[in-house]
Amino acid sequence: VQLQASGGGSVQAGGSLRLSCLYSGCTSSGYVMGWFRQAPGKEREFVSAIRGGTTRYADSVKGRFTISRDNGKNTVYLQMNSLKPEDTAVYYCAGKYGLIWSEFARWTVYDYWGQGTLVTVSS
Repeated sequence: VQLQASGGGSVQAGGSLRLSCLYSGCTSSGYVMGWFRQAPGKEREFVSAIRGGTTRYADSVKGRFTISRDNGKNTVYLQMNSLKPEDTAVYYCAGKYGLIWSEFARWTVYDYWGQGTLVTVSS
């Protein structure tokens, strides 16, 4: 399994970015795909996850971020709108087969990780 995240960059507050996570080896519907982020000096935190047609979001991004998955392109997306300076972080995509859905927000249970992509939001 390999994951490759891309799409980070620098934007002003209120702007938008779309992150992409190209994956291989985890095309089964049994995989949960997630996005996490880590700001400097802070713990890695859950952002969003998707399993089939079911999605979950952290309260801090709910209503602003949208996760989606295109199985034909082996890609998971994170559309980020109305970005805030506090969204600044390195964003990571992750995958886990057979995840107990109640544990979707725990980064420690994910087996596969892409390299991070940096998102910087200026005020």
